[in-house]
Amino acid sequence: MMENYALVTGASKGIGREIALQLAQLGYPLLLVSRNDAELSLLAASVERDYKVKALWLAVDLSTSNGAQQVANWCESESFKIEILINNAGYGLWGNFDTLDLEAQLNMISLNVTAQVALTSLLLPLLKQAGQGYILNVASTSAYQAVPTLAVYAATKSFMLSFSRALSYELRDSPVSVSCLSPGPTDTDFTHRAGLDALKDLADKFNMSPTVVAKIALKGMFKKKVEILPGFLNAAGAKLVAFVPKRLIEKAIGKLYKVPGK
Repeated sequence: MMENYALVTGASKGIGREIALQLAQLGYPLLLVSRNDAELSLLAASVERDYKVKALWLAVDLSTSNGAQQVANWCESESFKIEILINNAGYGLWGNFDTLDLEAQLNMISLNVTAQVALTSLLLPLLKQAGQGYILNVASTSAYQAVPTLAVYAATKSFMLSFSRALSYELRDSPVSVSCLSPGPTDTDFTHRAGLDALKDLADKFNMSPTVVAKIALKGMFKKKVEILPGFLNAAGAKLVAFVPKRLIEKAIGKLYKVPGK
């Protein structure tokens, strides 16, 4: 049985949950992190029952100023050996920038960016001790271009893609690899939490299964791929934006994600 843990944030739902389950299936003991204590408890119990691996959890709001430090303190106090860090926690907000609540947008930046950078910094020493360590940062296809009505969310994902690529290069001679997963529309709770329910029917036409996304993500991570783009259309779209004028892309996306009545 493996001794090194895989730590997954945003583990209670969606892609994070599926990544956690697939890591457990591979024999990794899990450290599960999200805000929802009840859901984490149920997930941990099912993992231990179905896969016979240890699953521990910590309910913490990573968007708070000391959230990442709480996770690091937990790992230090329990002397966890960590081989894999999955920075998955995050959410989006849909709407024109000047109509969205500022506090909510700043909170989103804290979770999508600050927490991931902080956790990476705090846990990197443990990952280096693992022999071979892996970091998987979860971004989005929106990382590859500006997205009107998802302006701040897309910017946070662009940050994570850039950060991941730079860190991957810096750590190229270390035992830690860094990958960035950029999924497109996925059948998770993201659409509802982002306030995108009005576009649910459109999203459903392009949705990938979180199980499939997680499988592609882990395969790419273990192969030490820097960028992981699940699905042919998502990969093709990310490459296409390099050859199309930015204003044309923004106009097309702006029409696609237009807020009704605006």
